[in-house]
Amino acid sequence: MNHTTSTEKPPPGGSAVRRAFFASLTGTALEWYDFAIYSVAAALVFGDVFFPSEDPATGTLLAFSTYAVGYVSRPLGGFVFGRLGDKIGRKKVLIATLVLIGAATLMIGLLPSYATIGVTAPIVLVILRFAQGVGVGGEWGGAVLLSSEFGDPRRRGFYASAAQIGPPAGNLMANGVLAALGALLTEDQFLSWGWRVAFLLSGVLVFFGLWIRAKLEETPVFKAMEAEKKRPEAPIREVFTTHPRALAAAILSRVAPDVLYALFTVFVLTYATGELGMSRGSALAAVLIGSSLQVFLIPLAGALSDRVNRRLVYGVSALAAGIWPFLFFPMIGGGSWPLLALGVVVALALHSLMYGPQAAFIAEQFSPRLRYTGSSLAYTLAGVIGGAVAPLLFTALLDAYDSWIPLALYVAVTAAVTITGLCLGRDGTHADDENLDEADAAGTDRPVGSQTA
Repeated sequence: MNHTTSTEKPPPGGSAVRRAFFASLTGTALEWYDFAIYSVAAALVFGDVFFPSEDPATGTLLAFSTYAVGYVSRPLGGFVFGRLGDKIGRKKVLIATLVLIGAATLMIGLLPSYATIGVTAPIVLVILRFAQGVGVGGEWGGAVLLSSEFGDPRRRGFYASAAQIGPPAGNLMANGVLAALGALLTEDQFLSWGWRVAFLLSGVLVFFGLWIRAKLEETPVFKAMEAEKKRPEAPIREVFTTHPRALAAAILSRVAPDVLYALFTVFVLTYATGELGMSRGSALAAVLIGSSLQVFLIPLAGALSDRVNRRLVYGVSALAAGIWPFLFFPMIGGGSWPLLALGVVVALALHSLMYGPQAAFIAEQFSPRLRYTGSSLAYTLAGVIGGAVAPLLFTALLDAYDSWIPLALYVAVTAAVTITGLCLGRDGTHADDENLDEADAAGTDRPVGSQTA
């Protein structure tokens, strides 16, 4: 029996799908360039520029505290922009988030140092970092839906991975720019003004991203919701009351990837330079290699999850990610750069195998009319318990125990948390996009495995 109603959307043209995929990828990459240069600068520069201290470890901890602010502020972006994305549309919200994070990054590049304006400098830095986090918190859910709602629902893993390519691509650009500046400038020049160039370049990149997104139409799924008056009146309340299990599953599924990424793109820079005596440039190069491979591995992992059960791909990768640090730290103990690079590459490959299917998995936990809100809340709330505290905990654990074992145990625990979230979740179905009435009726929490891909 055919249950299709007037809410069924026609498949979009190939050019529209390609434009949406590219807009999702480039826009998210630009925003993550902004976010990533802050992360790298927090590890290498901000302790000296904004938090001077006689104890280098204290300066690093304070700098990572501002890094954490960018995660803690994400739920506000998820609440505000996620709600708007389900009420007024994906496109308008994605333009607003890009403007917000771009403006904050430009102002960080112009912010005077502690030596110039005293305690005002770190205070303003925290405020601007907060604004960055709000923008990123509202960006991710919309970027995922932008590409996946234009694409074939049967290939949601691949199309949703466009937004997932953004972080490593942005990280690649950020590390590349900072590595080039570090190579061209002296240590004093880099700490004095060189790092600011990377932040100021954000202005050019934001204009490019705005030009791309302004040319897009609204997604077919949101258009269908508008036509059938299916837009939610109180999406946040609905998510918490009708999708509590889905929200819990989506939040927990993100914890291990966030922590693993923080370890191998942020904290590894501090560990390699401080514990192994490597240069800043060599540590950045290892991250650069791993991030460049992720740009290709993430969409491949997303496509793989369209062919193999998505939760299975994600879960096996989470298990391997929990084991890898126990091999990685002994392997690099001798200070070998090739082994450091190999270890980072393997870790980021495991991250890709989780991160590629992640966007589709999270979006599939929610009915289409609540997807932006549900996905944004899951993404941002998970960031608070995952990526926000990870560099701080890694730094504090190493300082307290002077051993890598507590760091590896921490990653193993987060892997167990993520596997628990995957067990709580459900397999998705393309019918959600094709029939909004049936998807809405099925949108409340279901038993595990009640639907199959």
